[in-house]
Amino acid sequence: MADKLMRDRIKQIVDFEAPELDVYARFTEAQLLNKDRPEDGLFIAESPKVILRALDAGYVPVSILTEERHIEGEGREVIARCRDIPVYTAGFDVLTRLTGFPLTRGMLCAMHRKPLPSPAEICRGAKRIAVLENVMNPTNVGAIIRSAAALNMDGVLLTPGCSNPLYRRAVRVSMGTVFQIPWTILGGEAADESRGKEDSEREKAGNRKTEVRPGTGMTLLKELGFRTAAMALTDNSVEIDDEEVCREEKLAVILGTEGDGLSPETIAACDYTVRIPMSHGVDSLNVAAASAVAFWQLGRGNRK
Repeated sequence: MADKLMRDRIKQIVDFEAPELDVYARFTEAQLLNKDRPEDGLFIAESPKVILRALDAGYVPVSILTEERHIEGEGREVIARCRDIPVYTAGFDVLTRLTGFPLTRGMLCAMHRKPLPSPAEICRGAKRIAVLENVMNPTNVGAIIRSAAALNMDGVLLTPGCSNPLYRRAVRVSMGTVFQIPWTILGGEAADESRGKEDSEREKAGNRKTEVRPGTGMTLLKELGFRTAAMALTDNSVEIDDEEVCREEKLAVILGTEGDGLSPETIAACDYTVRIPMSHGVDSLNVAAASAVAFWQLGRGNRK
């Protein structure tokens, strides 16, 4: 009986223009976010493992798009858990034509967004917080969140100039850890919502970035007893294993945008400026790589 009910929900794709497929084939990230009606906002989770992590975190599914072979394979548990929603299916080539990219992980799931917590909620009870200033590439945001979850951060705060952590590529790169570590936007949803294109476009348009600094978030961190550490190269920066920094009971680690790094105003407002020692004349790391080093060293005293 259960198998029959599951089969009844599976719908073979016969019409590429069907409106129920818009969320997978035609909606931009901005349309999915739906900042004018955030209660109707959606996101796309990709791969059975990531979808299961989203379900475990309480996100509500809307529909599934899957390659046929995954119905009785890796996706079977997902379909079984997502009761009463349609499951659209076709072969690999058809799905590639529909979505515009190879569905290498076999399954997509459209899901409702949840209301974001306040920054104060994220910081309450936390010892280590990551703060991202204008990190605009979804791949970097996803990688940083994955490192934060793995390497002893208690939460992540993002300025509105950052790429939204629930953009498809950010979710995919995070491997679903975006559903496992608390995060929120400082001051509202991401500012660059008119873009609606993938991250490569965003990197190319570096001159379009929205300059938004931690601002009131920095004030809140200090009110909650956090000391702040800017990851930057300056004349007075200390090395990342500095004993005083590592001993801080509550520390916010602040990372800046690709290319330019943190703004001078943010650096000046921080209690510490911290650098990663490097060899072979290298003067900087990609922000995602730098975050992993920073979180590992500065989060060592916060290991669970």
